[in-house]
Amino acid sequence: MSDLGHRPEPESASPFRLDVPLHELLMTPTAPSRLLLPPAEKECLPEPIYPQRGKPARRSDFQYTRWKAWRHWKALGTPYFKSRLLPGDFHPIIAYLFTEWKCNLDCHYCWAFDNSVKGMTEDVAKRSIDWLHDSGCRLLALMGGEPLLRPSFVHKVIYYASKNDMLVYVPTNGRLLRPDVIDKLADAGMGTVNLAVDCIEQKPGLEKALAPIRSYFEYLLKRMHYYGYTVFLNVCITRTNMDDVKELAAIARANNLGIDFHIVETPMVEQPHYKHLNDNSTFLRPEDHPKVEALIDWIIEQKKNGLKVVNQTRRLQQMKEFMHGELAPWGCRAGQNTLIIRVDGTLAPCFPLYSAKYDWGTVGDHKFDTRQLDEMKKSCEGHCFSTLNHIVSYCYNNTRVFRWLAKQAAHGFREATGAIE
Repeated sequence: MSDLGHRPEPESASPFRLDVPLHELLMTPTAPSRLLLPPAEKECLPEPIYPQRGKPARRSDFQYTRWKAWRHWKALGTPYFKSRLLPGDFHPIIAYLFTEWKCNLDCHYCWAFDNSVKGMTEDVAKRSIDWLHDSGCRLLALMGGEPLLRPSFVHKVIYYASKNDMLVYVPTNGRLLRPDVIDKLADAGMGTVNLAVDCIEQKPGLEKALAPIRSYFEYLLKRMHYYGYTVFLNVCITRTNMDDVKELAAIARANNLGIDFHIVETPMVEQPHYKHLNDNSTFLRPEDHPKVEALIDWIIEQKKNGLKVVNQTRRLQQMKEFMHGELAPWGCRAGQNTLIIRVDGTLAPCFPLYSAKYDWGTVGDHKFDTRQLDEMKKSCEGHCFSTLNHIVSYCYNNTRVFRWLAKQAAHGFREATGAIE
């Protein structure tokens, strides 16, 4: 039973949500070292050429949508179908490269940063990209913390990954997304910006706000048609921002942007660095459930009326089940088609298990075992609400995929007309 819907109290707060036996297994070291073995010589990322193409020209709406469709087909479509046809269980389609485990903000619901951890080196980044490319992966999601803490490093990563035919996805809270940074990353080949905002004006415990980055946001949208990247908003539903969720949805609609929604979660595994577990104003309480459920119904209705919601409708409905600890198994593909690479080059199947000490291998030497993953997921799936992993698992159904492709063909592949439902 999930404790997501309950405000943790100091005397009774649990530092993790997994079943105790599984938590003990994952948090017990299974290897003598988590360090990536160094090569004979350290590798470096190439210095980006900037600008690569001179002053970019604005694409027409037709050119822009066709360019997006082609990039996303190469990044997702081709690797997906190869994964269905080739032998073996490990076919990474999407990889999360944690270039940082630090952040410049402190959103109280978020445990996904530790400012004592050094960022990824060029050596680990280059070897990661090379290995992923050889493994068939063509969509690289940079992760943190906040990836833009070192914009020059991220510029190099995007430039090198793009030269290796990868679409690079950049999540950010936007505070460091200055116009010069936007131009450099876009020129290097940035494919998608996932702009994480939870409210319009900053609130206590919610620092990812639109108001402080409004000018950056407007410049980001202005340059989309020049460089060909996409933008979508990423919003976490907490007990203190439900009115803001509707305002952000209206902004997404007005700008023809995608938007995805998450529901606030306490840590799945113990995070000793996390300091907001107790007495947290953002965590949902039982008395908040009716309002959250009404908000979810509103989002579903907006989606029916054309709002570009990334979440599948069924997954939005399952948010209600998740709040009540009733989430059924959903076929997670983590460790098979998705994975994370930590800042030190070690691997894990998914983002919630970043702090696990179980040995899943290192870059170039994965130890993902389908039997171990399947056994683990019997327990952890009921505690996890990963949007991206759910989308991947949902796509592992031929009928859904071909129905979606037929829908795109009917629209002339002019625009992605929605998630695979």
